[in-house]
Amino acid sequence: MDEAQRDTGTGPDADAGADAGRPGGAADAGAGRNDPYGTGEVPPLAGFTVGVTAARRAQELGALLERRGAQVVYAPALRIVPLSDDSELLSATRGLLARLPDVVVATTGIGFRGWIEAAEGWGLGEELLDRLARVELLARGPKVRGAIRAAGLTEKWSPASESMAEVLDRLLADGVRGQRIAVQLHGEPLPGFVEALRAAGAEVVGVPVYRWLPPADLGPVDRLLDALTGHGLDAVTFTSAPAASSLLRRAAGRGMRDAVVAALGREVPAACVGPVTALPLQAYGIPTLQPERFRIGPLVQLLCRELPGRARRLPVAGRRLEIRGRAVLVDGALRPVPLAGMALLRALARRPGWVVSRADLLRALPGAGRDEHAVETAMARLRTAMGDPKLIHTVVKRGYRLALDPRADTDRYGGA
Repeated sequence: MDEAQRDTGTGPDADAGADAGRPGGAADAGAGRNDPYGTGEVPPLAGFTVGVTAARRAQELGALLERRGAQVVYAPALRIVPLSDDSELLSATRGLLARLPDVVVATTGIGFRGWIEAAEGWGLGEELLDRLARVELLARGPKVRGAIRAAGLTEKWSPASESMAEVLDRLLADGVRGQRIAVQLHGEPLPGFVEALRAAGAEVVGVPVYRWLPPADLGPVDRLLDALTGHGLDAVTFTSAPAASSLLRRAAGRGMRDAVVAALGREVPAACVGPVTALPLQAYGIPTLQPERFRIGPLVQLLCRELPGRARRLPVAGRRLEIRGRAVLVDGALRPVPLAGMALLRALARRPGWVVSRADLLRALPGAGRDEHAVETAMARLRTAMGDPKLIHTVVKRGYRLALDPRADTDRYGGA
């Protein structure tokens, strides 16, 4: 399923402010800055930064993430051609009216509704509905079924899995040789699906109910790519396969696709709303996270489990230290940390308790140059941000180290 079929996933926290729990936002001020909901707990995504590549419903997804404490970077990776202005859809519709297909496969609810509405705008609505009532209608999932029935039509079959693979299996099992099959596309071609039908002897007609194009303003996408490869993001969300493809194409155009693939493969999880969305990323060997239910609500819930689970936890100077993307939790209290300070902290945490030289720390600082005084300045700000200078020890003439508890199992923490 792609973004056109997602529900909002809003829950009991829907009335929480969008800035709640976001570092630097209203929730950081005052005594309750670490507990915007009054629950006694830090929001699950507080301290993490998440990229949103969606074009449609980006604000809904972003609001869900922000209500759980995340800082959101918006970068629509595509834009949608309005249906009524799409000459390709008009041409495909006239072709189907002139020569009726045997089967129509509807893939998204919003796409099917948009197709009917566009046809009505062209004066072809009644004729299209009349033709569709005579053919075998297959619905990819429940939202498509709802759109079909709202139009006064009835689907013949719909898969329980909401999977195009199951639709394909059904068609091939029934036999498609000599049949004319119209497939409602959902933003980009479905080459494996279409090729399998054609190999089995079917004539396949694509119905492009909406088309994706690169965004008119590439600035937000470029900034997201820079953040992705510069340790500025903790996760990137994808709600459509075209958005994933568009992001990779832009990365290739800037000569940074290998770096983006490497970042998504090692450090920054790619959270996809479903298996179709994940395909362009998996083609490059990028592992993906996917919720069990292909909706944006479960996608956010998945990140609420996954990102805190990846956070580094260490016993330091008698305190419990949890290292998140842009903040630390010290004994459960959220403390935002500047970007340079986080770079130093991560360098120290790779070998907790071991001394890290100023030269090595300087190399870890983004854009620090050659002046080791930059390390001292960033270290002072890091200690202030963490609220306890004893968490990091200065080793005279050698460097700095995390004050790992002597009671800790050093073998357990030493090799990260």
